[in-house]
Amino acid sequence: QVQLVESGGGLVQAGGSLRLSCAVSGLTVSNCVMGWFRQAPGKEREVVATISWRRSSSTVYADSVKGRFTISRDDAKNTVYLQMNSLNAEDTAVYYCAARTFSGGAAQDNYWGQGTQVTVSS
Repeated sequence: QVQLVESGGGLVQAGGSLRLSCAVSGLTVSNCVMGWFRQAPGKEREVVATISWRRSSSTVYADSVKGRFTISRDDAKNTVYLQMNSLNAEDTAVYYCAARTFSGGAAQDNYWGQGTQVTVSS
C-alpha cells in the first residue's frame, strides 16, 4: 500500500520559514517524480516544485516560489522535503505531496498525500 504522509505545516509570520516533509512508503522516491502542490481557498491546485528521479534529481519551480523554496530528496529516508523561506501571505494554502511512477518510460500512476496546512500571517 502506497502512503505519502506530509508534516511540517503550521502558522508562521510573513518573512519566516517552514520545512515540509513527505515520508513515503510503498514506493521508492528515487524511482518516481516527486512534487509539491498547493491549493489556496477558492483556487485550483497548482504545482509548486518537482524533482525528477534517480540520479538526475533535476528540479523545477513555479515562478512564484523561485529563489524562496527548495525541493530535495533523501533517498535513504525515502522522504521528500520542501524548504520554504521568505514566506508571504500568498503562500497560505494546503500543501500536498505527490508521486508519479513510471513504467517503460511512460507515466503510470499518481499518488497524493493528505495535505498539510500552511498559514502565513502578515
